[in-house]
Amino acid sequence: MFDNNYSNTNPALRDNNSTVQNQDQMRNQNQNVYSGQNSGGYYRNVYDDNRYAQNTEKSPYENRTGSYQYGNTYPNDCAQMQQNKDKKPEKKTHQGGFLKKALVCISLGLMFGIFAGLGLYAVQTLTGMSDRSAQEENAAEVEAMADEVEAAAKEIVDETAEAAESSLAGSGIHVTESMNTIVADVSEVVKEVMPAIVSINNHYTEKMSYFGQSIINEADASGSGIIVGQNDTELLIVTNYHVIADTDKLTVQFVEGSEAEASVKGTDADMDLAVIAVPIGEIDNSTMQNIAVATLGDSDALVVGEPAIAIGNSLGYGQSVTTGVISALDRTIDLSDGTDGTFIQTDAAINPGNSGGALLNMKGEVIGINSNKIGGSAVEGMGYAIPISSASPIIAELMLKETKNKVAEDERGYLGISGISVTDYVSETYGMPKGVYISQVYENTAAAEAGLRKGDIITEFDGEQIESMDELQYELEFHAKGDTVELTVMSADGFGYTDRKVQMVLGNRMQE
Repeated sequence: MFDNNYSNTNPALRDNNSTVQNQDQMRNQNQNVYSGQNSGGYYRNVYDDNRYAQNTEKSPYENRTGSYQYGNTYPNDCAQMQQNKDKKPEKKTHQGGFLKKALVCISLGLMFGIFAGLGLYAVQTLTGMSDRSAQEENAAEVEAMADEVEAAAKEIVDETAEAAESSLAGSGIHVTESMNTIVADVSEVVKEVMPAIVSINNHYTEKMSYFGQSIINEADASGSGIIVGQNDTELLIVTNYHVIADTDKLTVQFVEGSEAEASVKGTDADMDLAVIAVPIGEIDNSTMQNIAVATLGDSDALVVGEPAIAIGNSLGYGQSVTTGVISALDRTIDLSDGTDGTFIQTDAAINPGNSGGALLNMKGEVIGINSNKIGGSAVEGMGYAIPISSASPIIAELMLKETKNKVAEDERGYLGISGISVTDYVSETYGMPKGVYISQVYENTAAAEAGLRKGDIITEFDGEQIESMDELQYELEFHAKGDTVELTVMSADGFGYTDRKVQMVLGNRMQE
């Protein structure tokens, strides 16, 4: 049965006799549930907690016996579920919603005009009204309707643009303007510059070592070059140093297909530049009439986004053209030898064989010398070129060098030393000049007669800067025994290093 606690705590139910009776019936049907046997259940505890909080009953934890009481309190998770159910999802506001609606309206309007015209034409055709005058009148009506739809669409688009512009006006954000661009035809530029581009084939000897055994193979490598000038006796071509490195024989192919043998004139390994020369006497008159000297431009005036054209002997198949844009300027790239350089980045394809070729602007001026060695093939769409403004002074200097031809191995001259390369790390750590550190001077050799000593560092050989043992050996390949050469040597004096010039006559190879 219900006690007085119910009537005191729930006045709304106290006045409703039918509800009390229904509850009485439920109590009788579930006597075990509503009796004190379940007084420790969840519903009683919740209701008791509410009465205790309202100071209508003492704490339920002081006395857990008594009658079961109804309450309108539900578990928290049930209440949260009900709130989530009743809560309507918020409508998301999308920027540009007006523009989407405008485009839909335009599309519907165009479709309406088209189908209305087709329907009118079909009706006239079926009803025999398809004579010439009726067709002309129908066409005029359809055209007028199309003009109205187009005008309405233009008005909606203009209003949309004005609304978007006005919404950004107060934000201080700059709105980009519409631009008209034209895809350029580069055929005239290519036609003008192609005669100044050559293909280069480098026949060299490849030396490898496997388990202490030396293996020598002959190999060929392809590259490109740019004709940059000529003197009284030679045609001068600039290319990358790595294209002609370790060469035994260089062959140049001109635009019309003729070939000639070339010699190395000057190199700069740090800038990856080299100038080679072809004797004019070995070039046919017809070839001389078909070739041209390239015009060098100004890479400092470039802007990102302007068109770029790359020409070169891609994959050794012959001259080919790729186009793109200037992707970035003054891009610093770490090179494989541990140094870095600043280059032009372009998305014009630069593949093996393109090294030494030309990167052009739309005027046909050379703005860079392409190098596949820099970017390689690790990333697609990123090629690099040496800026011509940085390369021009070096090219001019190399063009004045004396042309060198390799000497047969049994005729080459030798110094008579053992040397070690002074790397960047060693130079910075110990304060030594970069070059070749002499670790031993052999008796009865050119080095011993010239007064070279252990601990000296060779920094120049016959006018060429030397920074490694490989560079010194490369220079020796162009000098025969009996040649007189001049070396720049740095010697330690207790306070640092002082330089001195040493003249010597190259001797025979030391007998082992």
